Amino acid sequence: MENRNTAPVGVFDSGVGGLTVAREISRQLPNENIVYFGDTARVPYGSKSQNTIIRFSEQIIRFLKTKEVKAIVIACNTASALALDAVRDEFDVPVMGVVIPGARAAVEATRNRKVGVVGTDATVQSGMYTKIIHSMAPDVTVIEKACPLFVPLVEEGFKDHNVTQEIIEYYLESMRSSDIDAMILGCTHYPLIRSKIREYMGEKIQIVNPAYETAMDLKKLLHEQGMENDGGSEAHSRYSFYVSDAAEKFRRFANTVMPFDVPTTNVVNIEEY
Repeated sequence: MENRNTAPVGVFDSGVGGLTVAREISRQLPNENIVYFGDTARVPYGSKSQNTIIRFSEQIIRFLKTKEVKAIVIACNTASALALDAVRDEFDVPVMGVVIPGARAAVEATRNRKVGVVGTDATVQSGMYTKIIHSMAPDVTVIEKACPLFVPLVEEGFKDHNVTQEIIEYYLESMRSSDIDAMILGCTHYPLIRSKIREYMGEKIQIVNPAYETAMDLKKLLHEQGMENDGGSEAHSRYSFYVSDAAEKFRRFANTVMPFDVPTTNVVNIEEY
């Protein structure tokens, strides 16, 4: 790596959901270069086994390392929950996920010590949020709820459709009738329907978006390791996007999420890595 300050940050997700994390990084760390990979050929991750998700994550990290990234953010709750520990020790680049920052923010937000978590089947079955929250605050009660249909609704562009409202009510009715006062959006797709979730759940509940918390943790990591891009050279604020399939569909979606135009998206045969 020639200059680690101007080297990009790698961000990856099972598809488009991680764009919410990339968007937050671009807001909070505006000088950083970002290489984003969306595994659009193999989405969703939420229904796959831990071994499969670890294998996918290893392939993607090997690809991102060819782009000389200085740090990697697993912008996917499922992969953060199931693969982070395995890959963090395997590669010589700092790797962070979205679960720990989100859990910490929820512990800080709750007043009555009752927290809800919504996520994919795999994230909820892993119990990772409950484990991490209890390691930080054993007195907090955690209620987790799998909401598997949220991801395809977002990916297919149904976030403003009536059917999404109905699915939110179907999944979250029990959560709304509980007395939680903080809820983690435990999947990076979910911030894209945050306003609808907030409307249904009511103002009394603090909605935690791990994307923002992750961007702030990344900022701290880069500062502590002397790797921030201060914007002093021309090599800053460059963004490149890669996917494993359906590049044009991804690009159109990315343009509805990112605060700038995404002109091109490149397809990578991720199975080669």
